[in-house]
Amino acid sequence: MTTIPHRELRNQSSKILERVRNGETIDVTNNGEIAATLIPPASSPFERLLLAGQVRPAAGVVDFTALPRFRQTEATAEILADLRGDR
Repeated sequence: MTTIPHRELRNQSSKILERVRNGETIDVTNNGEIAATLIPPASSPFERLLLAGQVRPAAGVVDFTALPRFRQTEATAEILADLRGDR
């Protein structure tokens, strides 16, 4: 990831936006502190976290149909009324 000062973004915005469109992620600093991150529009938040090493993909496939179902004895309206009773 590249870091540039705000002044460079202001003076060369078209070149920098072209770099971002081509897939580069750029941090913009203001007085030495990161003020913004420019990311390509095709990147999803998950992809950005994955590339930054902040999340990892699931290790395997989970078969949710194999999990036992839980049957509630109370109606949903009763549960909500109980929750709202504390207000």
